[in-house]
Amino acid sequence: MATPPSMQDADPFAAVESLRAALDQAGIVLPSLSVDAASPTLGLVDLGRVRADVAMRLANALRREDTTT
Repeated sequence: MATPPSMQDADPFAAVESLRAALDQAGIVLPSLSVDAASPTLGLVDLGRVRADVAMRLANALRREDTTT
């Protein structure tokens, strides 16, 4: 699936803060969520590792969002 050009230029720092805020609203914390400093030119966001229960809560939150759009 190709990414639209406008999304490829997204600021990774803004993306991290936006994602952190959205996760916070869902009651989910990804402690390692950060911009990947090892690849600054790629603009990668590091989601980190999470426990299985947090992954399940994240999946459920995404499913709820998918059904409301």
